[in-house]
Amino acid sequence: MSEECPVSITLNILNGKWKLLIIKELLTGKKRFSELKKSMPEVTQKMLTKQLRELEYYGLIERKIYPEIPPKVEYSLTPLGESLKPVLDVLHKWGEEYRATTSHFKANEQV
Repeated sequence: MSEECPVSITLNILNGKWKLLIIKELLTGKKRFSELKKSMPEVTQKMLTKQLRELEYYGLIERKIYPEIPPKVEYSLTPLGESLKPVLDVLHKWGEEYRATTSHFKANEQV
């Protein structure tokens, strides 16, 4: 039996349009759902909830519920989630270089 490729494992965990952006937002500190939603207005509430649950399932984020009324929930990165910072830094740099050298790039354009 062969082991699954580490790149494949990583892509399976981070697969989803919003997961890396959620992690990027949480690198600056704890956020409430509404703060995450505000920073990513294009994401639906349903999709944001789904992506947050998946990130929590894989141990990249923590969801903390405060016992107050109305309920307060905050999301934060776990140490495992924080370990993705260098990866995001490299992706950020690559994106800047791509944008600077590619004349046909348009933000949010999909092929």
